[in-house]
Amino acid sequence: MLNTAIKAARRGASIINRASFELDRLTVTEKSHNDFVTEVDRAAEQAIIDVLHAAYPDHAILAEESGPSANLHDENENVWIIDPLDGTTNFIHGFPQYCVSIALQQRGQITQAVIFDPTRNDLFTASKGRGAYLNEKRIRVMKREKIADALLGTGFPYSDLSALDEYLQMFRVMTQASSGLRRPGSAALDLAYVACGRLDGFFEKSLKPWDIAAGSLLITEAGGIVGTFAGESDYLYKGNVIAASPKVFAQMVQLLAPWSR
Repeated sequence: MLNTAIKAARRGASIINRASFELDRLTVTEKSHNDFVTEVDRAAEQAIIDVLHAAYPDHAILAEESGPSANLHDENENVWIIDPLDGTTNFIHGFPQYCVSIALQQRGQITQAVIFDPTRNDLFTASKGRGAYLNEKRIRVMKREKIADALLGTGFPYSDLSALDEYLQMFRVMTQASSGLRRPGSAALDLAYVACGRLDGFFEKSLKPWDIAAGSLLITEAGGIVGTFAGESDYLYKGNVIAASPKVFAQMVQLLAPWSR
C-alpha cells in the first residue's frame, strides 16, 4: 500500500512540476478570501485518485478538492486522505514550499503516510510500526529538552481572519518562549519537518484532516507526539494540533493551554 501511495504522490507531483514552469498561465480560483485553488490542484488530485483506485477500487477517498467519495461512511475500513497540493498560495507565487500529502486511514488509524516535496525531491514515508523515512533513510525527531532552544513552526489564518488577534497572542507567547518561530505556509510539510528534525515543534488551529493525517504518522513513527492544544489524541478531525518531540511537546501544551478551547 505504501508503494502505491508513493506512485500516486509522484504522479500528482509530476503535474505540479510541469505547471511550476508556467505559473503566469495558471487559472486561479478563490474559494473564499485568500483560499485559492488552481486547475493544477484538481488535476493532481485526480491523478492521485486514479492511481489509488486502480489498485484499490473499493477504498474510500477524502480529498481536499473533490471532498468525500460516494462510498465514504463511518464504517469504512480503508480511507485515503489526500491533499494534492498543500501550500497552493506558495505555489502560485513561485515560493518553493509546498507538497503532496497522502495518508491511509484503516479502521480509524493512520497506517500509511507519504509527503512528497517536488521542489526538493524529498520523499517522506511511514508505515505504522515500521518507522519514518526521508529518501529511504530513517528519521527521528530532535532530542532538544528545552523549548527555549527549539525552532518552532506554525500557521496563521489566511481566509477567516476573525481569530487573527488570538493568533497574534499565541505568536507573542511562543516567540518569547522559543529560539524562533517560522510560518512557511504548508502545514503538511511543516509536520514532516518536525519528523526529520528540521523543526522541533509545530502548532496550528483549524486544520483539516488532509493537512494533518500523513504528517501525524511521520511524527509518531519518528518518536514524536501529536495532540490537540489540550494534549489529547483526537486531533485529526478537531484540527487544533501540537506536534513535537516529547519534552518540547509537554512545554508547548502548557504554554498554549489558554487557547485549548
